[in-house]
Amino acid sequence: MKRLILRGCGTALVTPFKEGNVDYETYREMVSRQVEAGIDFLVPLGSTAETPCLEEDEKVELLKLTRELSAGKPVLVGCGANSLNATIRNIRLLEPYGPDAFLVVVPYYNKPTQEGMYQYFKAVAESTDKPIVLYNVPGRTGANILPETVLRLAQIPNIIAIKEASGDVGQIFEILAGRPDGFSVLSGNDDQTLALMAGGADGVISVASNIAPVQMTGLVNAMISMDYGLASRYNDVLAPLFKACFVESNPIPVKAGMSLLGFGSMEMRLPLTPACEGTVSLMKKVIGEL
Repeated sequence: MKRLILRGCGTALVTPFKEGNVDYETYREMVSRQVEAGIDFLVPLGSTAETPCLEEDEKVELLKLTRELSAGKPVLVGCGANSLNATIRNIRLLEPYGPDAFLVVVPYYNKPTQEGMYQYFKAVAESTDKPIVLYNVPGRTGANILPETVLRLAQIPNIIAIKEASGDVGQIFEILAGRPDGFSVLSGNDDQTLALMAGGADGVISVASNIAPVQMTGLVNAMISMDYGLASRYNDVLAPLFKACFVESNPIPVKAGMSLLGFGSMEMRLPLTPACEGTVSLMKKVIGEL
């Protein structure tokens, strides 16, 4: 079997809601826009999708739609929970609907040790033939997977990549320096894309590309082509958007931005609430300047 290589810009897709229900019509429009913009891969059911607040039938339908509209682009679907059994149940639920790989977050709230993380991800990888992408986001999980644990896990054949959103550039460069051939390192923070790719990272799983897929793919493609001047210009243009996307908890600001572009409402599911007036005004300004 050919090994999946994740490279370029993938979008961590938001989930639009309408009167309490998933707005599948708007979701179709969003995914089609991403594909037409030249995005490299699609990432439904991540934290940007408000996945903890989705029902099982909604998760399945969103994955089915993403697969249907993907035009052959890889679909990396979020499935992580904070227990092994729950994560494997998610894999069993979603596996029949065509994901190319699973994105598995470091278990949140439990605060596992490094050995606990290793054993957990090893067991997840053994539960499926599909590729596994690790996801490190200690700001949300309360636990940080260290480079030596990542590199140990990278020896497992179907653990193929990491989405690194720790913000610790030194830590990420340790992974880049020690990774085996074919193991991808993807930025989990839009504002670190240029710096990490300059150091050898393979791309980004982006929040901002929901709003600006053409510009984000332009930045990433310029880095892949080693046109650093063009990449820097893209980065300068996008920097206000990168900042605006996190003035409130993700995905509150990006969903406000999508609504301003005509893609659904600003509706969230509790415990998240819609963007405050200041965030909406900021997003309107930033999008206007883009």
